[in-house]
Amino acid sequence: MAAGLFEGQYVWHPAADDRVLASVSVDVRAGRYRSAREALVDTRGDHALRAHRSLVLASEAADSDLTERWLAEEPGPEAALMWARVAVLRAVRAADARDQRAPALERIALAACDRAARTDPADPTPWAARLAMARLHRPIDPAPRGLLTSPPGPWRLFAHVLSLDPWHREAHHRFLACFFTRHGGSVNAAWDVAAFLGQRAPADSPLRLLPLVALVESYNPTQLLADHVWEQPQWRSTALAIYRNWLPTVAGYRFTPVLDLAYLAHALVMGEREFEARAVFAAMGPYASRMPWSAFGDPAEQLSRARRACGLPVPP
Repeated sequence: MAAGLFEGQYVWHPAADDRVLASVSVDVRAGRYRSAREALVDTRGDHALRAHRSLVLASEAADSDLTERWLAEEPGPEAALMWARVAVLRAVRAADARDQRAPALERIALAACDRAARTDPADPTPWAARLAMARLHRPIDPAPRGLLTSPPGPWRLFAHVLSLDPWHREAHHRFLACFFTRHGGSVNAAWDVAAFLGQRAPADSPLRLLPLVALVESYNPTQLLADHVWEQPQWRSTALAIYRNWLPTVAGYRFTPVLDLAYLAHALVMGEREFEARAVFAAMGPYASRMPWSAFGDPAEQLSRARRACGLPVPP
């Protein structure tokens, strides 16, 4: 799918160029769920699109009773999935805010994920949603062989998701986040897990970006030459390999993977490979994500700075 041309303004909505999702998001904000059900039915068998649409719609529905009404009035796999998505989002928000309701919301979310998984046992999405909560009370399953740091974590839960979809993008990112320092992990563990998962993925998989995600997460502006890390041969070659092997596949996606493209564009610009970064920005079109740019300052300013480095136009 072609993202379209940049026409002078960034589009920050996570639906990006999924026009069905953008339209359904409006309905969900208005309290209507019929179009959401149809949009999710259309994703059965397409795990990447199902994860993307359900996650975006959950963010629109989390502050209303839409999913509860939907589940009561027209129960089914899509209603159960959306209830699980919304329940997880509420539980994570409450835990991060140290809300006293967090334990109760976590129990509701776990029950919702279990119901969604029973309703559609072949769907990995409820399990990926459950992984989003793993960082709150991280299991200490032993790591498999091949990791230098052998970090314990929710390996069994992750393995179950992989049994349903071995290259599930969201599950990999949720799992990696469990090892971030802000969630009780360490820089070395996050790098180790990211490298382990990235190296086992196919060369043209977006999962090859996982080490670049861990690199952004470990960014510390107080460290000497922090902004020059991406110029090191290992990181430059990582970004260039993803550019060569994964970027050409993006045109075949049903929606533009803006977040993944943003990480690649950022790594190329920081690695002083502006020529390649221009092609990545072209694939993004006008669509923008707050990460990775927000790790370095105001996201709009950082994105514009990167585009200027490539000789590309920016909003006035």
